[in-house]
Amino acid sequence: MERFKSKSRRLRESQTSAEAKLWQALRNWQLARWKFRRQHPIDRYVVDFVTLDGKLIIEVDGMTHSTPSELDRDKRRTEVLEACGFLLVRVSNTDKHENLEGVLELIVTSLRFE
Repeated sequence: MERFKSKSRRLRESQTSAEAKLWQALRNWQLARWKFRRQHPIDRYVVDFVTLDGKLIIEVDGMTHSTPSELDRDKRRTEVLEACGFLLVRVSNTDKHENLEGVLELIVTSLRFE
C-alpha cells in the first residue's frame, strides 16, 4: 500500500494542466457538495479523481489513450474499477479545456444515477 501512496504523491505533484483545472472545480466540496480526492489508490490503480461516497471515478485522458493497446488497457482498468463498485467516467483533455461546464454537468449527472 505504501507503494501506491508514494505513486499518488508523485502524480499529484506532476499533474497535467487539464487535471489541475478540473481539480480547482472539484476540490473542497465545490461540486454539488461532493468530496473528491485526486490521485487516489483503488485496488491496483491510482485514479485521477474519485468521490468515495458517490462511488464515481473521473479519469482525464490525453492523446496517449487513443492507441489500440491503450484502449485495451483502459478497458481492463475500467472493468476492475467497476467491479469495485464504482462508475467510471472518462473525459478527454480537449473536452476539459474547451468545455469545462459540460464536463462538470456530466459529472453531476453521473453522481445522480443512483
